[in-house]
Amino acid sequence: MRLHGVSKQRGGGNSMAFFLETLLGGLMAGMLYSLVALGFVLIYKASGVFNFSQGAMVLVAALAMARLSEWIPGWTGISSPLIANVLAFIGAGVMMFGVAWLIERLVLRHLVNQEGTTLLMATLGISYFLDGMGQTIFGSDIYKIDVGMPKEPIIAFEQMFEGGILINKEDLYAALIAAVLVAALTLFFQKTATGRALRAVADDHQAAQSIGIPLNRIWVIVWCVAGVVALVAGMIWGSKLGVQFSLTTVALRALPVVILGGLTSVPGAIVGGLIIGVGEKLSEVFLGPYVGGGIEIWFAYVLALVFLLFRPQGLFGEKIIDRV
Repeated sequence: MRLHGVSKQRGGGNSMAFFLETLLGGLMAGMLYSLVALGFVLIYKASGVFNFSQGAMVLVAALAMARLSEWIPGWTGISSPLIANVLAFIGAGVMMFGVAWLIERLVLRHLVNQEGTTLLMATLGISYFLDGMGQTIFGSDIYKIDVGMPKEPIIAFEQMFEGGILINKEDLYAALIAAVLVAALTLFFQKTATGRALRAVADDHQAAQSIGIPLNRIWVIVWCVAGVVALVAGMIWGSKLGVQFSLTTVALRALPVVILGGLTSVPGAIVGGLIIGVGEKLSEVFLGPYVGGGIEIWFAYVLALVFLLFRPQGLFGEKIIDRV
């Protein structure tokens, strides 16, 4: 609403300020897309399968965080919202670790070296199970997560541009949290022995096992990391939109990000998310008025379709060449 109003008020001299305002909004939205997309990339790097249960993991993690933050004050008598939220985050993290361990123990362990289609169907089953489990344990109402992120906007760069640039503080904080987590995961993959083992497992399960890499342990680790990513994503999106079962559709917004960046690339998830976030905002604001709006809904999917046609491995994905 603010963007369209500003576009009418600002003259040509302030068009740069309006453009920067839209660009910043797109970059912050793109960081959140990248965070969700990371869950897909992590699982694919370790198992070679697209994890369709990532949306359900985001939902269950957000539900656990929301409900525990409500229950903990009554259980413990703690009156501080900050302490209650920290304990709720830890409790939800422990629960996601338990979910990851059970998935590996009861499902993945029995599917080692199976076809990718088999693993794909397994993640679909896990998704429906997590959806049902979340509703059974935590209920199906709409819940809120209040982690103290300020929701009022700020006006910046007033000295440079007339009227300044409007920045949503909640989006800014969320983008910073996402950026820190993305940077930590990048270092984890590049600099640690476990991260290198994850890359080896992604390249070839049997070869990784032959040199002593424990596949089952690696899968537990990567599902635990994906669970933490889902928890942070669920916390941020739940704070912005409320925790409801439509939150699983947030994962669908990350599918074009993964296609654009590449299924095996952590940097690709980041760059893909930023490109799509910025592209959605700019196209909706500057092209939407000429076509009746709604571009933001389908822009990412059309862009993903173009990449599937001309560069299916994405910007940073590995091109697979089969030799006969």
